[in-house]
Amino acid sequence: MKKYLYNLILLLAVLPFLNGCGAARSVYAPEENMSARMGSAPVQTGKSYVIGFYNLENLFDTVHDDGKNDYEYLPDGANQWTETKYQKKLSNMAQVIAAMKQDNGAWHTVLGVSEIENRHVLEDLVSMPEIADANFQIVHYDGPDRRGVDVALLYRPSVFRVLESKSIPFTFEDSEVQFEMTPEEQADFRTRDILMVRGLLGGEMFAFLVAHLPSRLIANSGALRSRGGQMMYEECVHLMQEYPGIKIVVMGNMNDNPTDDSMAVWMHGREKIEDVGAMDFFSPFVSMLKAGYSSYYYRGENNIYDVIVVNEPLVNAPKGTLKIRPIVKKKYYGRIFNPPFMVQQEGQYAGQPLRTFSNGAFVGGYSDHFPTYIVVSNKE
Repeated sequence: MKKYLYNLILLLAVLPFLNGCGAARSVYAPEENMSARMGSAPVQTGKSYVIGFYNLENLFDTVHDDGKNDYEYLPDGANQWTETKYQKKLSNMAQVIAAMKQDNGAWHTVLGVSEIENRHVLEDLVSMPEIADANFQIVHYDGPDRRGVDVALLYRPSVFRVLESKSIPFTFEDSEVQFEMTPEEQADFRTRDILMVRGLLGGEMFAFLVAHLPSRLIANSGALRSRGGQMMYEECVHLMQEYPGIKIVVMGNMNDNPTDDSMAVWMHGREKIEDVGAMDFFSPFVSMLKAGYSSYYYRGENNIYDVIVVNEPLVNAPKGTLKIRPIVKKKYYGRIFNPPFMVQQEGQYAGQPLRTFSNGAFVGGYSDHFPTYIVVSNKE
């Protein structure tokens, strides 16, 4: 009898610990408590956070991924993609991220990235000595893109606590967008998934969406990007309904300017803060595009395809809570990072991003896109 009572007491004592060791849930991290679900965790005052996006332009390793058309990025492929070139590419990407930290005085809290082949290349990137101190962690899912490129989110766990993530596949179902594609063409279509990551930043509920919408090289691709904008907006509406007051940042290589339909119509992007309604998004790069800024050059024209938009609660936030702040000339709410070392200095492409390859030759540059970012702060 004494032995039975002893075993019963021991079991009751360890049950709370056993309950925390069960099977993982279908979210990125264990579900938060009720106060965190409602975004009412203690707010960290007097803080600023950098939130950005960077298209890494074909960050491939040197090993073939089964089922993917990555052959041009192999040692015997068209680009003769050797370990030396891969390491140079990693170092260049890390140099840019470190330079943004030097410029801002702080590492990015979250950095969305695109054109990455797999998780392995991100693990190699975040361990580079230039940025290892940031301790970036990774949210990534393998997607259906035939070349094998995906989007992902790098984040600092000491600042942003991930609660949930998911990969949202492109679909034609229930679309209000009209497509000039046969049912067979729709069934065969493949593109990058949209990444959603939800968590706590400064004690407040945030969600980040990262996208790489279909290329302009695809016939009738405008409708595909509009559908991508519609899908992102629908996900945001769902989040805002489930978590009232949640603050949302949508970012990515949209292959569209913020004035195009995918962003202005389907994503409900608004140029001016005073025009942002409860279910709209503020689009800070519209005014910068009109002022002549550019993150990407397409057929010699200035474009800002590296778009970031934020929802109304992040624009009209109560005093003492996180809101988007102007960071360029105390006027523009976005920034395009393009210091001289990232810019082609001479020749026909002078002034444009210094790329990895130019006219088929490896030139050891950075990316064909400049990174973009915003700053959110609760400082008054």
